[in-house]
Amino acid sequence: MKIKDRIALYFTLISTSMLLAVLCVVYFTFMKFLQADFFERLTDRTMVTAKLYLEADEISRDALSDVRHKYLQKLNGEVIRIYDNQNRATFIGDSAQYWTKATINAVRKKKHLQYKDGERQVVGIYYKDNQGDFVILAAATDQGTHNRLDKLLKIMLFTFISISIIVLLLSRWVAKKMLKPLKKFMEEVKKVGAKNLEFRVEESQTKDEIDLIAQSFNHLMEDLEQAFILQKTFVANASHELRTPLTRMMITAELALSKARDTKAYQTVIQSIVDDIENIEHMITGLLALAKMDLELIESQLSPIRLDELLIKIQKEWKQHKNLDLEIINHLTDNVAIIVSANLVLLQIALDNIIANAFKFSDNKNVSCHLVEETDLLLIKIIDQGPGIRASERDDVFKPFYTKAADAGQKGEGMGLYIANKILHLFNGNIKISAEQKSAFIISLPILKQ
Repeated sequence: MKIKDRIALYFTLISTSMLLAVLCVVYFTFMKFLQADFFERLTDRTMVTAKLYLEADEISRDALSDVRHKYLQKLNGEVIRIYDNQNRATFIGDSAQYWTKATINAVRKKKHLQYKDGERQVVGIYYKDNQGDFVILAAATDQGTHNRLDKLLKIMLFTFISISIIVLLLSRWVAKKMLKPLKKFMEEVKKVGAKNLEFRVEESQTKDEIDLIAQSFNHLMEDLEQAFILQKTFVANASHELRTPLTRMMITAELALSKARDTKAYQTVIQSIVDDIENIEHMITGLLALAKMDLELIESQLSPIRLDELLIKIQKEWKQHKNLDLEIINHLTDNVAIIVSANLVLLQIALDNIIANAFKFSDNKNVSCHLVEETDLLLIKIIDQGPGIRASERDDVFKPFYTKAADAGQKGEGMGLYIANKILHLFNGNIKISAEQKSAFIISLPILKQ
């Protein structure tokens, strides 16, 4: 059974049960009220009978009977008896005993007695008169009450069935309306696949359970997307970062083996290979740290880093292949102000990726790097001489596997800027494209508080 139907059924059962309880209370209350009212009517008839027969001494018995039948409406199955102190029926023409002596004596003892005898209601009173002590008993069937209760029961049954149907239909409508966001959520979940892990279900502002489910699902999708991207990122970045030193090692080794050389030349070659292996080891360490993408694990590898020294190191490495114009602008006299907390290998990978991207899309023209201190942040502004990034692409260049290589005639995996952005976020940093200069990237990192 669907949740919608279960909610409608449970709500209907609860509502109809409460309605049934209320109707039963009303029915039995009304029934007791009518019974009590009929008992009072019977009591009144016994009192009237006592007044007519016992106190009106000068009127004959037949005349009293005529008055009684003329002015008192006869009840259904009505029987009235007056008993003297010998428990004999008297005054009324019908002298049948009708009630037992035990009942008559019970009335004498209790002074007033009322009870039900099957469908008949009986009232008895003890009446003391100058003529003696008498017991007056009256019984009748309250047919009017039975008729009223039958009609009331039919009305209540019709009302109960009608309201139950209305409640069921309304509860189904309410359940459908309440579960509409859940149905929409399920339809959106069906759209998720391996090819669109970036898809997110719509979150409402109701802050209800369905919204919490949507938030939890989106968080799960973020983790799955990151895990999926991480797998591709690691492969792409490993290929991206390790290809150059491996190629250099291979070329160096082949050149060394191409002809006989002296010991010093071999030592130089071996030292070069050792340096490349050491760089590869650092790269692998950084790539593994990046693959974890876990801030708690990264935090244990953070250390104070002077940005100016790191940029000078990067400049020397790039100067072997490119012409990197590095300009450091620092208005502070205390050099401690240009220290940040980061992982050295990862931060260099991020900066290298951004610089490599600048060289690639500026056709290997000069790239300048400016270091500026601003309030509690250090800004690194990397400017190239390329065509820049169009405004429509600025939100996409930091997405994984996004590349504009078709426009620039360049090859690439589309991972460089994504990796750089992820790394900088690990260190509470940020990267954006300058609003004033479309060929400039601005990197911001918080200054390490001493």
